[in-house]
Amino acid sequence: MADPSSYRPKPGEIPDTPGVYRFRDEHRRVIYVGKAKSLRQRLANYFQDLASLHPRTRTMVTTAASVEWTVVSTEVEALQLEYSWIKEFDPRFNVKYRDDKSYPYLAVTMNEEFPRVQVMRGQKRKGVRYFGPYGHAWAIRDTVDLLLRVFPVRTCSAGVFKNAARTGRPCLLGYIGKCSAPCVDRVSADEHRDLAEDFCDFMAGRTGTYIRRLEQQMADAAEEMEYERAARLRDDIGALKKAMEKSAVVLADATDADLIAVAEDELEAAVQIFHVRGGRVRGQRGWVTDKVEEITTGALVEHALQQLYGEEKGDSVPKEVLVPALPDPVEPVQEWLAERRGSGVSLRIPQRGDKKALMETVQRNAQQALVLHKTKRASDLTTRSRALEEIAEALDLDSAPLRIECYDISHLQGDDVVASMVVFEDGLQRKSEYRRFQIKGFAGQDDVRSMHEVISRRFRRYLAEKEKTGEWVDDLPEEGTPENGLKDDDGRPKKFAYPPQLVVVDGGQPQVAAAKKALDELGIDDIAVCGLAKRLEEVWLPEDDDPVVLPRTSEGLYLLQRVRDEAHRFAITYQRTKRAQRFRSSPLDDVPGLGDTRKQALLKHFGSLKKLRSATIDQICEVPGIGRKTAETIAVALAQAAPAAPAVNTATGEIMEEEEPGTTGSGGEPVTAGAPDERRGQET
Repeated sequence: MADPSSYRPKPGEIPDTPGVYRFRDEHRRVIYVGKAKSLRQRLANYFQDLASLHPRTRTMVTTAASVEWTVVSTEVEALQLEYSWIKEFDPRFNVKYRDDKSYPYLAVTMNEEFPRVQVMRGQKRKGVRYFGPYGHAWAIRDTVDLLLRVFPVRTCSAGVFKNAARTGRPCLLGYIGKCSAPCVDRVSADEHRDLAEDFCDFMAGRTGTYIRRLEQQMADAAEEMEYERAARLRDDIGALKKAMEKSAVVLADATDADLIAVAEDELEAAVQIFHVRGGRVRGQRGWVTDKVEEITTGALVEHALQQLYGEEKGDSVPKEVLVPALPDPVEPVQEWLAERRGSGVSLRIPQRGDKKALMETVQRNAQQALVLHKTKRASDLTTRSRALEEIAEALDLDSAPLRIECYDISHLQGDDVVASMVVFEDGLQRKSEYRRFQIKGFAGQDDVRSMHEVISRRFRRYLAEKEKTGEWVDDLPEEGTPENGLKDDDGRPKKFAYPPQLVVVDGGQPQVAAAKKALDELGIDDIAVCGLAKRLEEVWLPEDDDPVVLPRTSEGLYLLQRVRDEAHRFAITYQRTKRAQRFRSSPLDDVPGLGDTRKQALLKHFGSLKKLRSATIDQICEVPGIGRKTAETIAVALAQAAPAAPAVNTATGEIMEEEEPGTTGSGGEPVTAGAPDERRGQET
């Protein structure tokens, strides 16, 4: 590990101008490339006290052994040089997007004498027109098959073309009318190129011209009673419309734009791009990247733009690029895009309308891509086994933790404090074992006390179940106990019958200490405890002053993150449900036998809860379905309930005479998870 002060340049040596810098390791390999508006100010940030640096930046500067820079005239030149060096040196600490697949394009080889339509992957070639990318090659072939009726362009390989020219016989497509057969001189090279140009124009979105032209030709053929020709033109129009339907209109006014969305967590980011041409989605692609440096969403967008347009020129760069966050500064990036296109490019965040709605769709795709990427890593049996082994090795466990339980606390400023327990077995979710808790031991916000209470309650129940089945005396179940005594009479698993090998808590040293203390107080010493701190993804163990830092590419760390994130999701969902129930609660909820229908009838009759509270028993009896005994019960319940605080107009400070909470409520019915396994909505 190098000391950054050993290679720190003297302040006077670093110019205060735009430029690009490179960090090299002891073997002279470039490990990081960056650009700066002011090299002096940017490089000074890397040579601060190591304790103040982000952990990933700290790792980079201690791995490096030297730094060098190149001065340029403008920030645009710096952007271009940075992209070139990243492509050339492939630095390990730079953001690197990696395709999860090689996306296929529909390509037209306009650089050949007889242009050919085909599927192409990999590096783009000069003189070839590209459309896409597409998600699947079969989607390209389906589209081409429809369009060849109208634009019979060559699709055969060079070998087939030469063989047909030598024998004087076209291939099958030439016989069935899906190729104009330039190989046997049915059309000239110029006529075939015109067909290819028309094909490219149609794929580029200029579809209305050809549809109208064919419709006019069909009408003329019908008028001249050439019904077979009219029928063929009708079928051609149908084929074109069917091809157009494969890419639905999403934006009006024939918009050409690329929409870029980013979904990220602490370690990874997923980028999704929708290519819209002529108002239709013509292609989609996505990348996933490791966040090997401290980076903002705007910086991720900038790297995505470099990856997307670094090799593009002309119309391949659209007039409009919509992004979730703008790079800082945005002007050099806009100027760089304009240079590559040859005209102005609008780089902005959509604020309203169809473009914002489409951006939300792209964002959902990015989020799903990130989840799918993590799920793929976790679903593979070999990967899961390796993850469990890495966790066992890192935490010094005797065996792999086949059952992991994770706990998280959730509240809103100390109100509605709840906790969640999620279970992973063999590295996979066990949703039927999920549990949720209300914190009952105290009021207010104290995550440490809450964690102690939850762990105590969960394992106190485990000990009770263990004692009930006889496992408290020895580790073997009594004879005749069904399913090792782990099931109730109805055959369902008992709530807390299965002990975990590892307890994970969402938090750092204090939460881990609280969980360990709870287990010690119950006399449980065969269950390991750790905590995962969200900010730096550090693993904390009881009574250890320093955390365990798993490699950022560790499968064990991925699994612990998934467990922690699932516990957080389950806790916050329950907390929001509790909060919603509290906001919808009404004094009428405490009246026994009063259902939703009669509650609504009462509120509809009186108009508000305030007027109902001031009504007499005789007036309440006037409501259909309300008898005198029920009316008396309602009056008593409303009299005992304290009125809610008056509503205040925040703009004027005026106290507003409005209805009290509960006037339009649904009766305060409890909200359940609604999932097939209702047991995971169970409170404890």
